[in-house]
Amino acid sequence: QAQLVESGGGLVQAGASLRLSCVSSRPSSSTGVMGWFRQGPGKEREKVAAITWNRGSTTYADSVKGRFTISRDYGKTTVYLQMDGLKPEDTGVYYCAWRRAYRSLVLTTPTDVDAWGQGTQVTVSS
Repeated sequence: QAQLVESGGGLVQAGASLRLSCVSSRPSSSTGVMGWFRQGPGKEREKVAAITWNRGSTTYADSVKGRFTISRDYGKTTVYLQMDGLKPEDTGVYYCAWRRAYRSLVLTTPTDVDAWGQGTQVTVSS
């Protein structure tokens, strides 16, 4: 299991930007894919974005395409989520997600995740 430490959440106004970071305790050699999920008030946890560790291939939820960008630092085993054009509906707790190597590189639902971060709150006011 990986230990994941997130940072970068906060309270912003609509249209603002935030950058989330997540550092993994596991080396890149054992990492298959990392990503971000979020859980809004009264909602289920949903995928936001994911990036495969070796190739850097990315996938996004339709609701964030064109506004959010996921990236990674392979050497530091760190994943980032740049969030631009934030909307009130982006409000929620954002969780870093990790899936080990040598498994499927799909990271779509919470059941695909092998380890979670503690979560960081993002609040967007209108």
